[in-house]
Amino acid sequence: MLIAVVEDNEGLAKAISDVLTDDGHGVDLIYDGHDADQFLKRESVNLVFLDLGLPGVAGREILSRMRSRGDSTPVIVLTAQSDTKDAIAGLNAGADDYIGKPVEIAELVARVGAMLRRSVKFTLAERIGDIDFERESRSLSVSGKPLDLPRKELAVFECLANSKGRLVSKEELLSFVYGSGADVSASAIEVYVSRLRNRIRAHGVSIKAARGVGCRLEC
Repeated sequence: MLIAVVEDNEGLAKAISDVLTDDGHGVDLIYDGHDADQFLKRESVNLVFLDLGLPGVAGREILSRMRSRGDSTPVIVLTAQSDTKDAIAGLNAGADDYIGKPVEIAELVARVGAMLRRSVKFTLAERIGDIDFERESRSLSVSGKPLDLPRKELAVFECLANSKGRLVSKEELLSFVYGSGADVSASAIEVYVSRLRNRIRAHGVSIKAARGVGCRLEC
């Protein structure tokens, strides 16, 4: 998934980002409310972690603006453990859930999985060729045996699988794997696509490329 982490405490934001990145998600870090408001107007993400006490534009105002323009992206509010009123205010403003600070890593990962279950518009389990793809656990298997992929390759597979046969551009893959605006060369994605193609070929799945347009899964 592509996740935006909006938190002015840079240490906490980077710690959350590290956990999510290690789990194979693309992450955008934003530390200022105004920047977050502008980002969420122009970019599409799958989930937002949103601190309420932001400089520039308050988190609750950002959330209200999202909902008023019809943006239904799932939002998990980050709030101090004692600020129950703030958490309730965030939920009333349109948040889907909240996590108290200090953030427990295991809880954070569990909430991401819960948001996936709530918001996903496709089946959580799917067979692609001979590969069984469990979206909730983000795991692959063949005939009941795990098919282990490096995290970046798994993210590429996930992005292509979610496209339902639509051609996915290199830019979309970069954004999904690393986050929007990541300073990463498109050649990095080409390497992951090539490695993934070699790993899944034997299981009845291929990656077809259309030069200058993108690639997609076929089986």
